[in-house]
Amino acid sequence: MTDTPTPVLAPTAFQRRLLEWFDEHGRHDLPWQFWRTPYRVWVSEIMLQQTQVATVIPYFERFMARFPDVQSLAAAEQDEVLHLWTGLGYYARGRNLHKAARVVVDEHGGEFPLHSLEEMAAMPGIGRSTAGAIVAQSQGRRAVILDGNVKRSLSRLHAVPGWPGRVAVEHRLWELAEHYTPHERLADYTQAMMDLGATLCRRGTPECGRCPFNDVCLAHARGEERRFPESKPRKALPTRTTRMLLLRDARGRVLLEQRPASGLWGGLWSLPQFDEAAALQAWLDVHAPGSRLDAPRAPFTHVFSHFRLEITPQPARVERLDSIGETRRWYDPDNPDAVGLAAPVKALLASLATFTLDTPPGP
Repeated sequence: MTDTPTPVLAPTAFQRRLLEWFDEHGRHDLPWQFWRTPYRVWVSEIMLQQTQVATVIPYFERFMARFPDVQSLAAAEQDEVLHLWTGLGYYARGRNLHKAARVVVDEHGGEFPLHSLEEMAAMPGIGRSTAGAIVAQSQGRRAVILDGNVKRSLSRLHAVPGWPGRVAVEHRLWELAEHYTPHERLADYTQAMMDLGATLCRRGTPECGRCPFNDVCLAHARGEERRFPESKPRKALPTRTTRMLLLRDARGRVLLEQRPASGLWGGLWSLPQFDEAAALQAWLDVHAPGSRLDAPRAPFTHVFSHFRLEITPQPARVERLDSIGETRRWYDPDNPDAVGLAAPVKALLASLATFTLDTPPGP
């Protein structure tokens, strides 16, 4: 790696251009902007990780209606938290949100440790950039952020080579973010940096003609906007297969079981999963004797960041089960429980309802 690239503008010039653009074109009506408490900023920042603002807004509003403060979130059961998170994806964010709320209540008396960015960053699911955003937006204190939008904008502005996931590249970007961060209007500045990446300096089709930095952006000068930031070296996504058991009783209820706390869909309720048909049948022979299988549904694929999961739903029926255990429950598709469900499981269950406008997953 070469030395850190020379900033293309002095900090004051950069800040002036950015804030003038933000005052005219930035987003000023987001629900978490009207009452910038550390709690509301924190929840919004976690929800916005890898998720667009338009998707987050209704989730944020429902979440705030049910959990208006950190105490109510800490007191809730994980199932209820994950139920309100269902559909946002990346469920570790929801689990960590719940864990961090309990840390704030149990270890900090219900107050975020805003005096220490290090303590904030060490809490489950927060990290350095989110801690900075909470402090800057709720307290107006100088703190540096480097979320995905800021990484993309700074990578293009300076034509920073390399994938930002590499330690050396990320270190460069933190230095640039530190260089440009002002000492005033911190809430507006951090929102402006996120807005710049989200609305103009977008991943696929940046709107360089409207950008306040298009005359100094190195990637734009080279015509290489799409090159930066450089992508992670790609590997072909492996495909895994699973069979999901759709076991229904005489009342039409479906058997669910809770996933382990860590790993895929951790803590969520799912359909029993099996690697092969023989394992599924063996489970039925032990746990649901007398059940009968129907024809399998057409398989469909759910894509994760690191693999593709091909799911074959396997319907089956049983008259009754005397015992289902503590980690299993019956779920009525017509009167659904408020539990956290993985997205493909939620879609499958919705397709079983007596009346639904949802389209069943699969081809």
